[in-house]
Amino acid sequence: MNGNGHTFLSKVLKIVEEQQSEVTPLIQFKHPEELEAILDLDVTKAVSDAELERCVRQVLQYSVNTSKAIFRNQLYGGTDPYGLSGAWIAEAFNTSQYTFEVAPAFTLIELKMLQHILKLFGILEGDGIFTPGGSISLLYAVVAARFKAYPGVKSQGMRNLPEMLLFTSEDSHYSIKKAAHWLGFGTESVRIIKTNNQGQMSVKELCSAIQRERDLGRIPLMVNATAGTTVFGAIDDLEAIAEICQKFGVWMHVDACWGGSLMLSSNQRSKLKGIERADSISWNPHKMTGAPLQCSVFMVRMRGLLHECNSASAQYLFQQDKFYDVRYDTGDKSVQCGRKIDAFKLWMMWKARGDAGLSKLTDHTMNIASFCQNAISEKPGFRLVTGVMQCPNVCFWYIPTFMRERQEDEQWWELMHKITPKIKELLTLSSQLMVAYTPVRHYKNFFRLAFTFHPVIQESQVLDMLLAIEECGEKVTLQML
Repeated sequence: MNGNGHTFLSKVLKIVEEQQSEVTPLIQFKHPEELEAILDLDVTKAVSDAELERCVRQVLQYSVNTSKAIFRNQLYGGTDPYGLSGAWIAEAFNTSQYTFEVAPAFTLIELKMLQHILKLFGILEGDGIFTPGGSISLLYAVVAARFKAYPGVKSQGMRNLPEMLLFTSEDSHYSIKKAAHWLGFGTESVRIIKTNNQGQMSVKELCSAIQRERDLGRIPLMVNATAGTTVFGAIDDLEAIAEICQKFGVWMHVDACWGGSLMLSSNQRSKLKGIERADSISWNPHKMTGAPLQCSVFMVRMRGLLHECNSASAQYLFQQDKFYDVRYDTGDKSVQCGRKIDAFKLWMMWKARGDAGLSKLTDHTMNIASFCQNAISEKPGFRLVTGVMQCPNVCFWYIPTFMRERQEDEQWWELMHKITPKIKELLTLSSQLMVAYTPVRHYKNFFRLAFTFHPVIQESQVLDMLLAIEECGEKVTLQML
């Protein structure tokens, strides 16, 4: 190792630039056993910078190049270059965000970003915090709802509390079940509400379910509405759900981790009408918006509630006799102690692009998704799962030629269930496209193309993706299944 490693830092940017060049493939897939045999992962003995560089390049060679347009596998993609710059600076300064004295500028940045985001979502007097992800934000929401209803839970626990229930749609994120488990409710306390064909929670069934549980003497604590479900990108009827929550006195949380980015555009934000009435909201700028992982925001309507329910008043960290205004020591609102300065990454992006720049990227992303949906509706062999698009999610099947004249009975759909993963395999192994597939309820395996701000995708690239799916689809035979 040369010196203490600082000389190696000068090489890192060059390595990353080379690995993200146009000629670099999306993926060179190897099965786990093969990859383990190829990579030199032993750390027992120190190596020279030259050897370390070789090892790093090898690791990146077999990693997924998420910056490419053809990485459509998850609800995130390439990073915003300004956000990436912010992430590098944040890592270099190695700052933990809990007190003003160790993170003065970064503390003000987080507070400024929270103020701006709360205003964007229509919560003018609220509060918030940056969290490690949407699943943790949901934990914050349940903790806040429980504390608001039963403040004594913080000191006395749940042993003397009535049975509390959480309500969510069948298409919502699985993290609500984990939250129920972690926080002592139990997964059986989660009530699953049916959705319509577009993936939106049934408001009528939600109302009936809450009334039914109240009649049985149970306590409906929280409704978890979704603004942008993982697969269909469905947005629940937030206005109607807000009315129900107000009627029954139930905490309303909106999981807007994916769809919350639509609030950045004046043309799109009407899709989230009613979100301003929520008691809490979660949004992940590291998804659609392209902030570097992780960058997540949790918002709460009631100012002071986060500190009340989460503070532990550690004397060595949050002393009240400091020489500055201790109201700026925001770390006691958090369940974490050490916390990364994630707000800085988002601030870098927003500072560089402004409201107008982010709005333009939002509209472009939605326009590209609409173009993709329209192209699929016109191409032979492609079939949309649903014609309604609320977020930039496009869900569809590709039906190979040999399947098109067959009767579409149960056996036909079972074959389609196997064909979709096989097409995905061929696409991945040929490094043409990484695309997600899934079954949902009665729907057999289908593809989900989800579009994000970065890299900025053009219509020609969308057509290339569909062509790749068609070409690989036509290679599938019955013998492969």
